[in-house]
Amino acid sequence: MGEKLGSRSFTREDRQRYRDKVHRCLDVLARMLEESRFDFESPLTGMEVELNIIEADGRPAMRNDEVLASIDDPAFVQELGRFNLEINVPPAQLGGHGAVRYETHLREQLNAANEKAKSVGAGMVMIGILPTLDESRLTSESISTNPRYALLDEQMFLARGEDLDISIKGGPESLDTRADSIAPEAACTSVQFHLQVSPDDFAANWNAAQCLAAVQVALGANSPYFLGRELWRETRISLFAEATDTRPAELKAQGVRPRVWFGERWITSVFDLFEENLTYFPPLLPVLDAEEPEAMLASGRTPSLAELRLHNGTIWRWNRPVYDVVDGVPHLRVENRVLPAGPTVVDILANGAFYFGALRALADLERPLWSRMVFGAAEENFMTAARRGIDAEIYWPGFSDVPVRELVLEHLLPLAQEGLDAWDVDPDVSSRLLGIIEGRCTTGINGSSWQVSAVRTLEESGLRRWESLRRMTLEYVDRMHTNEPVHTWPGL
Repeated sequence: MGEKLGSRSFTREDRQRYRDKVHRCLDVLARMLEESRFDFESPLTGMEVELNIIEADGRPAMRNDEVLASIDDPAFVQELGRFNLEINVPPAQLGGHGAVRYETHLREQLNAANEKAKSVGAGMVMIGILPTLDESRLTSESISTNPRYALLDEQMFLARGEDLDISIKGGPESLDTRADSIAPEAACTSVQFHLQVSPDDFAANWNAAQCLAAVQVALGANSPYFLGRELWRETRISLFAEATDTRPAELKAQGVRPRVWFGERWITSVFDLFEENLTYFPPLLPVLDAEEPEAMLASGRTPSLAELRLHNGTIWRWNRPVYDVVDGVPHLRVENRVLPAGPTVVDILANGAFYFGALRALADLERPLWSRMVFGAAEENFMTAARRGIDAEIYWPGFSDVPVRELVLEHLLPLAQEGLDAWDVDPDVSSRLLGIIEGRCTTGINGSSWQVSAVRTLEESGLRRWESLRRMTLEYVDRMHTNEPVHTWPGL
């Protein structure tokens, strides 16, 4: 969805030509996979962090254009909501002190950007869902000025044909509301980790990432509140799916797949995922590129496969396949999208170290984990972790039903250490970052549990819910700037 798309309308001929072009792109991708044309000798990792913009009182600031102008850094870009930004961290090697360089670079950029944002009376916060958001800030007027977002909003509601129903149940409180735009999606701010992989290794890495997704969400949950309600520990998982659902009730009943999708099977090739995209999902944005992929490939050049990539960008898998071209050389990435933003930079890096390390170890297992686990169990684990957070109990081969904290301490942390060793990460770096994960497990404190505890303390002191959320947000921001791991934060 990074494409620069302007306001436009689409004809039936546009949609038919686009569908034909996407199928041609898929055929070209199949040929490229057969011919091993991909860069994977020195795999890179990457990261994107989505941010919320707030006023001095902790409420959302609907001024991302103004804040971006003050920051004046191409690494920062618009996101869907006027109260959102995103920072793209340059790809880098993970080995050695790579994680330290990530941390230093991200902290320096965020600190500099925050100081510039202050010049226009705003600040930034890394949190899965901004607790001070209310319904008045989630209307079509809240969508960013970039025309591609208005176009996406228009096309999604054309596909759906009616307003969105947002219903989140199964937590301490529940929510039922409606929306006439995709603005509620902007409430969901996340961290995306990217890992470049070879075509031969893609399936193992994607399958392993699907297995790990539940554990990641349980450990990193940071989104317990939305519209004043205490919902799931990672409410962002449910909200994102609800706020992008192009299916009316009848299509849901028929089993039509949602565009925010965990998936339904283990794969044997990256091709499986791109093929599913074409099989199950009609195009939302049928924008045609002038490039002819077959001619590009025949001439020895690398095709951009623009239509295939754009279509893939409108299907929000929690672990998404990415085809990209850098300096004329194509590569494949697994984009891990399951984690919320925050609470601190070092917490984000700890989440990344655990993910990259455990992923490497699980993908290299002689007997794959996914050969001992039905796919439906991985999805059920994922939803359980989103509802229960760090207190979740999930299924894991060899352990049956096990508390996530126990599974991580006894099994997955040693595996993550093995994986980071295989990445040649400096032992002091891996020990520090994985120690943060261990600290969360031993204390039972992550971003969500800290937020809930703080709000309950404030409510017990006599404050109403919205004022408690506002004050908790301000306390959260102060602690975020210390870069001390969330499990060490004092309570209120």
